[in-house]
Amino acid sequence: MHTIEITQPDDPRIAGFRDIRDRDLAMRDGLFVAEGKVVLTALLNARRFAVHSLLVLDRRLPGLADTLAVLDEDVPVHVAAQSVLDAIAGFHLHRGVLALVHRRADDDPARLLAAMPAQAVVPVLVGIANHDNVGAIFRNAAAFEASAVLLDGSCCDPLYRKAIRVSVGAALRVPFARCGSVEGTVHALAENGFRQFALSPSGTRSLGDVAPGGRVALYLGTEGEGLPAALMSRMETVRIPMSPNFDSLNVAAASAIALSHFYAGLASAG
Repeated sequence: MHTIEITQPDDPRIAGFRDIRDRDLAMRDGLFVAEGKVVLTALLNARRFAVHSLLVLDRRLPGLADTLAVLDEDVPVHVAAQSVLDAIAGFHLHRGVLALVHRRADDDPARLLAAMPAQAVVPVLVGIANHDNVGAIFRNAAAFEASAVLLDGSCCDPLYRKAIRVSVGAALRVPFARCGSVEGTVHALAENGFRQFALSPSGTRSLGDVAPGGRVALYLGTEGEGLPAALMSRMETVRIPMSPNFDSLNVAAASAIALSHFYAGLASAG
């Protein structure tokens, strides 16, 4: 392990970690930020992304020895005391671990879909700009073995630090692709043999009436507005049965219920 002691927050060697606030966490110079031991473990186990460098709280380093043992020897591990670490990050970093990670080229949606197994479930996110919801949906996708997640251009970045953290690292494991347009996505999924369902409180069929199995695409819309009416008119709409005294579930909670239902098809095929 290549460790470097950092004693000053203005040390140029940790410039990439400086002032990592929410407003700064979008991709910079082809890098994104991962935070915390759980996320770091998921990152290293998935091996989908290459680590650029790490910044670690000094007292956390011994406990991370096994986790960091798989790092390439040339990846620098910067080590600092709590006060220095907080000054670098711009906030109190109680998790004590930050990683700068190289962003890989985006997966090609057409190639991703064509390579999927005969039994596959793919959440399709439309207009979901909340990082907590996107992160939670990725966590659910991993829990129920979705083959990938597709996102339209208006969705937020699943590699945003908060989204990764909420996903418990699942955003680093589950393949995903950006789609040029929702219309193109509908066409591509149909060409690849996917049954397509729009999840909505006003759905015409109950989720329990839809048989799991085969290739399934599940469209999820933003809070409040939901999926566009024009999109829902092009496919079957399904609803989750719930009390008539309440209007809807959070989209992440709804995704968990729906993905659990379709997971039955994957489990039986396995």
